[in-house]
Amino acid sequence: MSWSDWSLIFFVASWAISLGMIPVVVMRKEHPTTCLAWLMIVFFVPWLGLGLYLLLGEDRLVRKRLRWREASGQQFDQIVGEDVSSEGQGGACLAESASGIAGDSRKGVLARLGCAAGGLPLTEGNSLELMIETGDVIDRLVADIDAATQHVHLLFYIYEVDDVGRRVSDALLRARQRNVECRVLVDDVGSWSFSGAMAAELRAAGVEVAACLPVGLMRRRLARIDLRNHRKLAVIDGKVAWTGSQNIVEDTYGHKSAGRWCDIMARITGPAVRDFQLTFLEDWYAETHLAVDVERYVPELPHTGKVTLQVVPSGPDRPTEDFQGLVIEAINAAEHQITITSPYFIPDDALLCALRLAAARGVQVDVIIPRRSDQSLVDAASAFYIGYLLRCGVRFLRFTGGLLHAKTLTVDDSFGLFGSANFDVRSFHLNFEINVSLFDEHAVRELRWVQDSYREQSDEVSLAEWNRRPHWKKFATNVAKLLSPLL
Repeated sequence: MSWSDWSLIFFVASWAISLGMIPVVVMRKEHPTTCLAWLMIVFFVPWLGLGLYLLLGEDRLVRKRLRWREASGQQFDQIVGEDVSSEGQGGACLAESASGIAGDSRKGVLARLGCAAGGLPLTEGNSLELMIETGDVIDRLVADIDAATQHVHLLFYIYEVDDVGRRVSDALLRARQRNVECRVLVDDVGSWSFSGAMAAELRAAGVEVAACLPVGLMRRRLARIDLRNHRKLAVIDGKVAWTGSQNIVEDTYGHKSAGRWCDIMARITGPAVRDFQLTFLEDWYAETHLAVDVERYVPELPHTGKVTLQVVPSGPDRPTEDFQGLVIEAINAAEHQITITSPYFIPDDALLCALRLAAARGVQVDVIIPRRSDQSLVDAASAFYIGYLLRCGVRFLRFTGGLLHAKTLTVDDSFGLFGSANFDVRSFHLNFEINVSLFDEHAVRELRWVQDSYREQSDEVSLAEWNRRPHWKKFATNVAKLLSPLL
């Protein structure tokens, strides 16, 4: 065949791909902006667009998980208990009766939204200790593992083969020598290096290791734009829980130019630990199909403090609109101040509108982001939203102390939120995340103190400075924003 014949075939095939993908994308993608973004890619670069869509656009992992949960619903209910249904009806009733929100209709609404999103109720009588130094967190976590007498459950997006990973693994090996049951659940993409020799060593010692949402090599290379289990969670003996934004990894992980990672973690005791345990058991059962004895792993726990909080797991197998609604409703309830910290900031239209309206009614809205993250494309897309909100009166501050990886939200002194979810489309709608809502004013003030420490290490971005950016940066920003629904 001649060159002209091959050119014609290529031309016809390209148009066939572009036209053929229209019904596929339109029927499969619920959100209009995401649908348009995929159609734009397919029409401009049809062959590349088709390949990317086959690798990344299809939510096969979610549909598989949903089918499995539907088929094994009775067995799942026996494991996690009736109050952890995806509808969260029982949890909503418990949330309304909690004395921690008695008489406060705004908190009642937030608690009910949290129940609807994660299916877990509000709990009282907890103690919570916030920690921001990676070394201190690992020291205390290792100490808790060394003190374990029954079981250790770990669920992390990144479990790296480095000094931190080695310390935690050694603690697990010591626990196995004491006949403590150990289970480790890691994301298959985020912890790909762990899945080799280190995982084999732990399995040889009797540690149960499983991977979340296993994928092939090609998808692993494109991890940032794929569906993942992004949760960070540890439960020791069913009595102590750890959660937040920190992974099992050194704070120098990743791109050196971004600086050391600055995270926030919480050590929690009290009745809320039961809900962290149930979240782990749900993920463990979803990946391994191995049933466990709930009564053994989820004991009744006494009050250990005065903190009222709510565990809010979220993900594409739950009503993601309710988690987004929780964030939006909290912002809408603000009277004086809103502070957000996030490494990646790509808000959807609803969050963008809520922040704009908050600033318009006189609320001080501060968004603290790193000077540079480890995702250049995300930084470029984020720049568009920064410019838009600066013009609306929202303050942006760039953290200069490293890669600010803490994901936090405080509203006045009444409500706080922290955990694994970024303030972007992917965390709201695709990734499996776990967050904690705080309804205790003392705990919220502690979270604000952490945010203030980040603020002190940040430089405010002025609108005049933003407008003076080179034209090529402005152009790159506007191009990158087109991909924001996919980031």
